[in-house]
Amino acid sequence: MASQAMEQALRQLNDAVSAVTTAAAQAPEAASAATGGAVDPFVFQLAIFVLAIFVGYYVVWSVTPALHTPLMAVTNAISSVIVVGALLAVGISASGLATGFGFVALVLVSVNIVGGFLVTQRMLAMYKKKDK
Repeated sequence: MASQAMEQALRQLNDAVSAVTTAAAQAPEAASAATGGAVDPFVFQLAIFVLAIFVGYYVVWSVTPALHTPLMAVTNAISSVIVVGALLAVGISASGLATGFGFVALVLVSVNIVGGFLVTQRMLAMYKKKDK
């Protein structure tokens, strides 16, 4: 019974990931088609990347210190999704450039995850009672 629920949840997750991947892959071309070719797909992707940098910066720096531990946990969860994307880029890509970027992303996100866990452990250790 539990395995059926797990299989159904995995199927739903797989369907959701496929839908998001398809939509993300078609977004630059859709923007180019909607503007009659006036917007280059690379410019569209670059604009999204720059906006993500600004949003991420302001979200992280506006968090109160009491919420830093939960933020680190969410960051680690997001990084684990990036690991999946990087592994796909390394394994499926047909070009050496995509494989290289995927490998660099995999290394950086691994450092981020390990560092995030170390920081979270240190912050949680501050709340433990000290032995006298």
